Amino acid sequence: MHMSASIHSAFNQHDVIVQTNGATKELTISTKASGFGSAINGGELLLLSLATCFCNDIYREASKRNIVVEGVDVTVSGEFGADGEPGFNFTYQARVKSDAPAAEIDALIQHTDQIAEVHNTLRNGLSIRLDPAPLR
Repeated sequence: MHMSASIHSAFNQHDVIVQTNGATKELTISTKASGFGSAINGGELLLLSLATCFCNDIYREASKRNIVVEGVDVTVSGEFGADGEPGFNFTYQARVKSDAPAAEIDALIQHTDQIAEVHNTLRNGLSIRLDPAPLR
């Protein structure tokens, strides 16, 4: 599965496009009060990415186990220090609403924590490199 995310930013304009295997989706993110850049910072989007991954994976894994899920709440938090410092102290909490027995829901949550792709990407570390070729 190939994914990408693109931003076109100018005064009072912040266009965001994400793509998975050629399927394109546009997101609406406001500009900062100054008119330049995103009103949402990268740390917030990173935390949202973790919450979104876990939420979607709960539904996927519940379906595999024939568990009906009526709702999912996920809150992810973390800390960032000075400019250029990596984030730390990332934690999250989840609640799954279902009529399934509590033990099954607990097992579902634990299993999903172990297989959530974005979580595992960050847990395992990753290489991020700047491609020297300019955008055209």
